[in-house]
Amino acid sequence: MSRDRALLKRALDRGEQDGGNVEFKERLSRDVHLEGGRRESLAAQLRHRLLSGDGEATYVVGVTDDGGLAGIDPDTFAETMDVLSLLAEEADAHIDDVQTWGVDDGLVGIAIIQEGGVLETDDEHVVVGTAGHVDHGKSTLVGSLITGTPDDGDGATRSFLDVQPHEVERGLSADLSYAVYGFDGDGPVRVRNPNRKTDRAAVVEEADRLVSFVDTVGHEPWLRTTIRGLVGQKLDYGLLVVAADDGPTRTTREHLGVLLATDLPTIVAITKTDAVTDERVEEVEREVERLLREVDKSPLRVTRHGVDAAIDEIGERVVPIVETSAITMDGLETLDELFDRLPKTSQDTGEFKMYVDRSYSVTGVGAVASGTVMSGEVEAGDELLLGPMPDGRFREVEVRSIEMHYHRVDKAQAGRIVGIALKGVKESAIDRGMVLLPRDADPSPVREFEAEVMVLNHPTRIGEGYEPVVHLETIGEAAVFSPENGRLLPGDTGETMVRFKFRPYLIEEGQKFVFREGRSKGVGTVTDVHPID
Repeated sequence: MSRDRALLKRALDRGEQDGGNVEFKERLSRDVHLEGGRRESLAAQLRHRLLSGDGEATYVVGVTDDGGLAGIDPDTFAETMDVLSLLAEEADAHIDDVQTWGVDDGLVGIAIIQEGGVLETDDEHVVVGTAGHVDHGKSTLVGSLITGTPDDGDGATRSFLDVQPHEVERGLSADLSYAVYGFDGDGPVRVRNPNRKTDRAAVVEEADRLVSFVDTVGHEPWLRTTIRGLVGQKLDYGLLVVAADDGPTRTTREHLGVLLATDLPTIVAITKTDAVTDERVEEVEREVERLLREVDKSPLRVTRHGVDAAIDEIGERVVPIVETSAITMDGLETLDELFDRLPKTSQDTGEFKMYVDRSYSVTGVGAVASGTVMSGEVEAGDELLLGPMPDGRFREVEVRSIEMHYHRVDKAQAGRIVGIALKGVKESAIDRGMVLLPRDADPSPVREFEAEVMVLNHPTRIGEGYEPVVHLETIGEAAVFSPENGRLLPGDTGETMVRFKFRPYLIEEGQKFVFREGRSKGVGTVTDVHPID
């Protein structure tokens, strides 16, 4: 018997034995179960189930009153969850988890409802983007940080990051992945069992300050994905790793260039210090310092100057350097102190906006759009606009629910990495680079814009018709350049017209972007936009 079916059988057995905190429902609808006195009656029934279950109730949906499997279609199941969520809110409770599976005639599911309102997320939340060459230990370092667990030497702790597909905020091995830990008055709040999503969610619930990691990809073929992770998220800091047994590489330089192009305050972690001699660590540290000075940055060794100096000085010019080992855990306490004390740098201005980084469909929930809230806040039940679609239109949608690091929340503010379940759109209609906005917004889709660009590297010159990929927010789209004076040489700064080749996006003045084509790359700032008619 599968795990899901075993869970269903246990729920049915418990319901047959006492019915205490287990409730069977075939379906719930807004028109029938939220009208008149039904809403109050069902909320009272839910409160009784919670009292019987010491604060927890189990609702089995898609079954008859006697526990027979009926099954309901996905749209009806989604509406049932919406209604159940409203009833839970009325009973001062929230849906903590939902599991679904198919039967012959549709879906059956189990919803676990717990006492207490949905988690609010007003605490400070710092977002850190990692970068660095493949096998330099990015994911391993982050895995050891969030759990406090030393690595076994074979990269075991990198498996502690969210790398399962089709779940909120999950990436693939060749995609972005995410992790979280936090701090309270007693110090770090770490993930106790990384293999249990409830333990990861507990960090969000317990910590006064959260630190989320957007872990990028070190393989050269996936530089585009790394750029997306560093440009498309609302990051507060960058964490560039350099392995002591290898030193800075061309990929290290590429990733550093992207971090600097986005004006992101950055920390360098020298990893794998346990694998080499002290002399080799010193040699690599000098190489990193030379690399930073080449790009007009001032390195600051934390072992020499201290954490206080690093916190005071980190910014546009100063880059702290920390020596670390995920095996011996050397240097991780220093990173803990930095992440606990570093101020949030990204600002929350304006109304709600979120660029879509990825989308997927969850059985019984529907379409989910995942990304970082760029500004404002969003709540369950909000009516939004999604787009632009390929034809430039925006579609009206409604927020079913919001999840952050496996934990359902009532709302999300700027800087939160969230998955938003949407009503009114199919997952197939959602594309990366689209944006979510308030329903009363008046967005103007843009196909063409003007920009000031700097060419960082190019074998010859950039001329009329040059076609790189432009990375702006979560957008990664081929575009055609038309330089103002006909050409741009390596090292040049100049004006150019940029036109997306295939579709419009929401672009605004002042946004920064990276462009890349083969070994050629550069950075730019949007100076004017030309909305489509």
